Amino acid sequence: MAGEPVSRVADHAEEHDYCHACGGPLHGLSLSHDGKLYCCEGCLLMQQRFRAVEDERDNAYLAMAEALAAALDAREHETGLHSKRVACHTLVLARHFTDEPGRLQQIYWGALLHDLGKVGIPDAILLKPGSLTEDEWRVMRVHPAIGHRILSATPFLTEAADIVLAHEERFDGGGYPRGLAGGAIPLGARLFSVIDALDAMVSDRPYRKGMPFDAAKAEILRVAGAQFDPAVVDAFLLEEQTLREMVDQMCMLAGQPGTGSRVDNRPVPRTGMDRGEGDT
Repeated sequence: MAGEPVSRVADHAEEHDYCHACGGPLHGLSLSHDGKLYCCEGCLLMQQRFRAVEDERDNAYLAMAEALAAALDAREHETGLHSKRVACHTLVLARHFTDEPGRLQQIYWGALLHDLGKVGIPDAILLKPGSLTEDEWRVMRVHPAIGHRILSATPFLTEAADIVLAHEERFDGGGYPRGLAGGAIPLGARLFSVIDALDAMVSDRPYRKGMPFDAAKAEILRVAGAQFDPAVVDAFLLEEQTLREMVDQMCMLAGQPGTGSRVDNRPVPRTGMDRGEGDT
């Protein structure tokens, strides 16, 4: 049996104690496992089987989500598993704010599927090499809402869907689609926005080389409190060495020396450096 060993607890059950599996009252001898009490071995085994099924289900969901994210990256000519990478990097910051496994999972899925709504954006706009027109920009701005609509249809992805909807918001209220500001922006979206900007700035593009990590860091610090949540930027600084190593690893996998070696056509998230309407 996984976790703590099973132990028998005699005469310690209070009147308000109930079996974790069947909900029946505990009387006299009971079983304890992983900090939970069970009235009999049958209930304990039933709960363990249920947990195994849940784990198998979650692994299947994760595999499907990662496959979908990889397909989205491929459509935008991404390389290096962009979506999975920014999801993993977002978790590095998230652990400074929560250690609840379910919430960390939602943050991971929200970051992983942040651009899901781009399935509803025409290729002529999504893959356009130059700047977008005003009309094209209006179409592009609906992709968070499309992604939210897709994910929110799945009950266990509610928080992830909220992250997808808010991932283009800015801390000062200047983002889209709802112009949320400060703490009204879901935590996962505030975490993701810093990581996504970092990933974009250190990545090579057809029209420019990626920034060194230190230059990207300086830009993130410069717009803290405007584009980014200052508390998230503080967590970024605490995890600077870890993120620096992750970025360098990305570059080595791409076969290039130093920071910023990946080539893609994805617009850079808007910072003080990049304010063109073609940015997403």
